[in-house]
Amino acid sequence: MLKLHGIYPPIATPFTHSGDLYKTKVQHNIEKLNAVGLSGYVVCGSTGESVMLMPEEKLQMFEWVAQYAKAGKQLLCGTGVESVRETVWLTNKAAEMGYVAAMVRTPHYYKNLLANADAQVRYFRAVADQSKLPIMIYNWPQATGIDIAAEAVVALSEHPNIIAIKESSGNLEKLMKMIREVKTGFQVLSGSAPTLYPSLKAGAAGAVLAFANAAPYACVTIWEAFRTREEEAGMDWQARIANPASLVTVKYGIPGLKYAMDLNGYYGGTPRLPLIPVSPEVRLELEAAFDGIKA
Repeated sequence: MLKLHGIYPPIATPFTHSGDLYKTKVQHNIEKLNAVGLSGYVVCGSTGESVMLMPEEKLQMFEWVAQYAKAGKQLLCGTGVESVRETVWLTNKAAEMGYVAAMVRTPHYYKNLLANADAQVRYFRAVADQSKLPIMIYNWPQATGIDIAAEAVVALSEHPNIIAIKESSGNLEKLMKMIREVKTGFQVLSGSAPTLYPSLKAGAAGAVLAFANAAPYACVTIWEAFRTREEEAGMDWQARIANPASLVTVKYGIPGLKYAMDLNGYYGGTPRLPLIPVSPEVRLELEAAFDGIKA
């Protein structure tokens, strides 16, 4: 089974002023991130504004990140959409480009039909049955409005092609329940920077963190502190990132994250409409919060 561990940023998608994909800035960000001890990259996740991208744009991002990623970095693709058919199509296209796993979010548009464990299990099993890549479940109920039950994840962990979950709810109790009950070898990763160190202590294999686009060093430092059992250092860094991580993952979202990337030498730029850049007042708040947080 593919081993996932450490820190993975879900790559932000750079756009030109006219709204097109910005190849040179993709190269800039990935080559700068290559210098940090990250385990790999997730391309076209929620942080990458995947719901704003056309299918051909997703394939283009898959290609460019694979081109610029340092050898040895694990490449994960965000391929989850509402239908099984398109999710499988995107996943198998990414497989042809060297990606090693697909992160698939919970389907949610038809909530009256999909907000139950049976529907979610049916969707993920159907995707996994047809996918050329191993599947990572992606649960982010704050955005989708659907929180896949721990019991459904336990059932899905028995599928040979479903190997992990990115749990972004921030619910430590649920994360711990899954770690205890899933099939041996199934990996639980955190998607919440504000609870990173506690999640690792609880048994998470690693984390997929939007915050790592702007502050990868801080995230890797927490991972290394956990790995080397330096709890004081890990908790110290967790406290340092608490406010800035909350600002860019909860309060201001992608526009805030992109400005934080600009502050730390990455290219964030503008989000795609209807999202808009943060206000001058928010910029000042983010500048103060990220003061002293190394890129």
